[in-house]
Amino acid sequence: MTGSISAYKEPLVAIKAIDLGEDDLPDKTSESENPYRGDQSSIITHTRDSNRLLSPVVEELRDLIEDDPLIHRLFTDMFREIPRQPSFDTDPSGRLQIRDYKTLLRHLDDVIVGAPEFDTQTMMGFPINAVLAFPMATSSGIRAFLNEKVNGQIRKILNTWAVFLSSPESRYVLNSDPNRGWLGAKALSLMPNFAVDYVCNPAAPHFGFESWDAFFTRRLRKGARPVDSPHDNTVIVNPCESAPYRLAFGVGAHDHFWMKDQSYSLNDMLASDELSAGFYGGTVYQAYLEATNYHRWHSPVSGIIRKAYGKPGAYYAQAPTVGFDWSTPCKSQAYLTQVATRAMIFIDAEDANIGLMCFMPVGMTECSSCEVRVSEGQRVEKGEDIGMFHYGGSTYCLIFRPETKVRFREEAMKAGAGSPVLKVNSMLAQVGQC
Repeated sequence: MTGSISAYKEPLVAIKAIDLGEDDLPDKTSESENPYRGDQSSIITHTRDSNRLLSPVVEELRDLIEDDPLIHRLFTDMFREIPRQPSFDTDPSGRLQIRDYKTLLRHLDDVIVGAPEFDTQTMMGFPINAVLAFPMATSSGIRAFLNEKVNGQIRKILNTWAVFLSSPESRYVLNSDPNRGWLGAKALSLMPNFAVDYVCNPAAPHFGFESWDAFFTRRLRKGARPVDSPHDNTVIVNPCESAPYRLAFGVGAHDHFWMKDQSYSLNDMLASDELSAGFYGGTVYQAYLEATNYHRWHSPVSGIIRKAYGKPGAYYAQAPTVGFDWSTPCKSQAYLTQVATRAMIFIDAEDANIGLMCFMPVGMTECSSCEVRVSEGQRVEKGEDIGMFHYGGSTYCLIFRPETKVRFREEAMKAGAGSPVLKVNSMLAQVGQC
């Protein structure tokens, strides 16, 4: 068994959360701290040809904007509300800041026919999120990207992009360029032991991956991530290769999750599911995945799937209190558990001290989709593959009932910036007598 377990204690405070800072204006952040900013010489403008026809799925978004008076106003005003100050002349990627929705549409049209290059300075290529970082922070932008019609159309655009990312044409970024290639020296330094840990063929073009998506959802080789304590049902293993973000006890049914501390609100997180009430007053553990992490999910416990389904939600929403910030997705993670596209997998754990629990993967930005690979009534073993994130930023929560006294390993208790990545299938927590 790896790691060590802390003794369970009744919480003295309702929540222990990551401290992500107070500044909300980009001119307070140095360029070296800007997670989007890469090579400025090659990214001056956004579009190839401002006169070309838009693809049908982007045309549909244009029609929605121009045919709905409220949406038209929001998409017009979100650009007007971006301050006219030098620090807002360029977006976080270093490109000229988009100032109208028509230019945004042309940019979206470019994005869906390309694959993201590796870049340590651009959060591994979030080309849509980068240009929306300022518009989505405005009052009108916050409202627009919570609009159900808007998110329905964004979903169509992202699904179209997903088709390209699943095609052989997307493999051109799976190359050995030392700076820009996903199989180059810089990228592989962030994915150590790649050829040893993952199913691939380094001697083949693109390491044998059939598409960008196949690379992103790559499989582990047998034995690469052994399951800790496979026969001890009191041990809960880490369902994703991830870094701790937040740990909260005594989480209520309803809370003001849109406020600055982004408190969890279980009824909202679980989308008013009929099983929600059993978790009121319980524990929430949240962790996040980087683009270079392994993106498949593994069952944290052995048991029976009570329910498993996806919940459509927002794609480019941000916490209203974050403001104009280059790290919007990271700083909105707790908020996104209540509004973003996500899935709920309820598991009746074999160990009675755990009982019913929920694994909730949350898609963040870009082409983030949650593919559930289990169904109601299915038995799963601890460490079994149960689904995956497709390309995009990702976070997840484990949710426990109040009577489940969970003791987390010390590393999981140290949520915050710079938290270590905990391997999938490694011990995360344990239940039982202290």
